[in-house]
Amino acid sequence: MPTKTKRRGKLRWRGVVKISGKIVASKWFGSGREEKDAAVLWEAEQKKILKEEQTQQIQTPTDCLTVIGWANEYLTFAQARYAKKTYQEKRDGFKRFIKAVNVEDPGMIKPAVAMDFLSDQYKKRSGYSANKERKNLAAAWEWGRKYIEEFPQSINPFRAVDKFPEIRQPRYVPPIEDFDKIFSVAQGQDRVMLLACLHLAARRGELFKLQWSDVANGQICLTTLKTRTGSPKRAWLPMTQELAEAMEWWRLNRPYKTDHVFVMLANPTPGEPYKNRQHFMKTICKKAGVKHFGFHAIRHMSASYLYQIGKPLSLIQRILRHDSPGTTERYLKSLGFKADDIGQAVEELSRRKKEERNQPEERTGKIIPFPKEKTQRAAIS
Repeated sequence: MPTKTKRRGKLRWRGVVKISGKIVASKWFGSGREEKDAAVLWEAEQKKILKEEQTQQIQTPTDCLTVIGWANEYLTFAQARYAKKTYQEKRDGFKRFIKAVNVEDPGMIKPAVAMDFLSDQYKKRSGYSANKERKNLAAAWEWGRKYIEEFPQSINPFRAVDKFPEIRQPRYVPPIEDFDKIFSVAQGQDRVMLLACLHLAARRGELFKLQWSDVANGQICLTTLKTRTGSPKRAWLPMTQELAEAMEWWRLNRPYKTDHVFVMLANPTPGEPYKNRQHFMKTICKKAGVKHFGFHAIRHMSASYLYQIGKPLSLIQRILRHDSPGTTERYLKSLGFKADDIGQAVEELSRRKKEERNQPEERTGKIIPFPKEKTQRAAIS
């Protein structure tokens, strides 16, 4: 049922749809009786749509393996393994492929068939979209070859197609002065979260999952699901003195004594951990009078700053928690750094790795605190 909640100083009806206790959709309405009825109808429609999405499959009864059967088996696996957004991306890619290619038997999908489909995606959409379809369908083919008994063991037709050219603009990296401006207008928990994001180069989801048991002995343990297998990966990172003081202040002054470090402080579910904070960065950037940037742009800024002051790629890799220097190289390229400079750093790292191959790996890297004289911030109070 809709709830009446204050938003921007006014009481309004809010429609909310939950699955297993988690909010998956919400919408604001006015404050009158008619608006409440509209919210009720909206909730019913959204629940119906979500139910259809959960049970939606491309169905064709058959005794032998078909492209649709392969798609359904792989999508069942993907729905259980990957995030909802990733699953939907794979499902929609299969829909486009099945609609465009009139083939029932997976054994009939040859490189020429894959090339025709992907070329069409390149022309109609973009090189990035075509390459994304190529990656997802190639992964589904490898999965089918490994887990479906009657699946063809021939060459992967999607990997046989060369990648398409992509035109990508460098990701926006806000100047550190803009971070200082939003930090100066933030208060309480928001200041602590922003500082943690900057000093740890943390992803938004890592901070939302952070619990007080992950904060101990001057270190913070961040957990991510961005791994090849989707399994959680934990990494302990040392805190700067500034961040340690901020975390301790928040631990003592937080209004809800819950396990999670960062929680919602207002309706609809105060005390519960965040899921997205959809409008927070946009609102605070506008308040500070700077160009809008998101949480992940702060991670970009941390990596960019460390690279610009000459820190080695190996250190940046450890702070960003990448499994390989190649990932860090691609990350820095996406921020607009020259390939020659990054390539030289990777070569140096490669030589160092050979020398250290038989040496025990250190548990953590060292976070370089941002100089106080460059990032003037008032004490958290």
